[in-house]
Amino acid sequence: MKTIGYAAESATSPLKPMEFDCRSLRHDDVAIEILYSGVCHSDLHTVKNDWGWTIYPNVPGHEIVGRVIEVGSAVHQYKVGDHVAVGCMVDSCQSCHHCHDGEEQFCVEGFTQTYNSPDRHTQDITKGGYAKHIVVRQEFVLSVPQSLDLAKTAPLLCAGITTYSPLRSWNVGPGSKVAVIGMGGLGHMAVKLAVAMGAHVTVVSRSHSKKDDALNLGADAFLISQDNDSMEKAAGQFDLIVDTVPVKHDVTPYIPLLKVDGTLTLVGQVGPLAEINSVPMILGRRRIAGSIIGGIAETQEMLDFCARMQVMPEVEMIKMQDINQAFERLERSDVHYRFVVGMQASDF
Repeated sequence: MKTIGYAAESATSPLKPMEFDCRSLRHDDVAIEILYSGVCHSDLHTVKNDWGWTIYPNVPGHEIVGRVIEVGSAVHQYKVGDHVAVGCMVDSCQSCHHCHDGEEQFCVEGFTQTYNSPDRHTQDITKGGYAKHIVVRQEFVLSVPQSLDLAKTAPLLCAGITTYSPLRSWNVGPGSKVAVIGMGGLGHMAVKLAVAMGAHVTVVSRSHSKKDDALNLGADAFLISQDNDSMEKAAGQFDLIVDTVPVKHDVTPYIPLLKVDGTLTLVGQVGPLAEINSVPMILGRRRIAGSIIGGIAETQEMLDFCARMQVMPEVEMIKMQDINQAFERLERSDVHYRFVVGMQASDF
């Protein structure tokens, strides 16, 4: 099946239209017409080869909502016309203990990324959601609950599950005290989800600029990290801190905010951190952890939870032809809080 998407030819070139072939359907495949594609900060990192592993030409996009247009002979869960979603994974070995436990993101052979990753069968490089079509193995296709707004659902497939998973892993619920560092695309979802789970939520930021936004999103409190007195008063309060900062930074000032046995989990920065002082960790038996996306079952659980609780991201709709300007705005954090590409309104 021929399709068209927006691709980067190099780390310095703008994204532009490119025709390519989706693979022929295997017996367990679902072919999807893409209706909406979220724009993730990791798309920008990948296009610019910030992590050093980009394969060009690169068609980004791993926050995908679409309509089923064809299914393989062994597919019975989905039918033509169904609204479905695809996140950051499109395949895994399906045989290791992690895959059997529903944690395909930890597949011992490595999961196949939605884009920029070798197909397990052909070794062709996968191409993502900045396109009109995608073909995905049925086990990695998700059902979109009817009550979700399709135009706003796409960011849930990355920003949503990236923040939902640690909240579930550390058993956040009524009575939990959660702090969220950073109020960007990830941070605003962490706030909304933690509030919906019944937690008391505090946003930690360097300035007052996002205080009103944080409180409007449901946060109970706002803490200025540059205010030493306020930070000292908040010491020992939090069961979990979700750190969404996407650049190298020092986490040491935040560790004393944790209760004994509390956890600070990193979901934003992929790469080095500033040197950490172990004293507040040792004195409080506190820990620093990391968290990636959730497995397919947990991602479906997240979509169902968001439908039930009406938790949706704050989005700005754009057209595909505006993606390069969107990337420029993303670099300077000029988005409130996620871009979503409406494919049907786009020119290719």
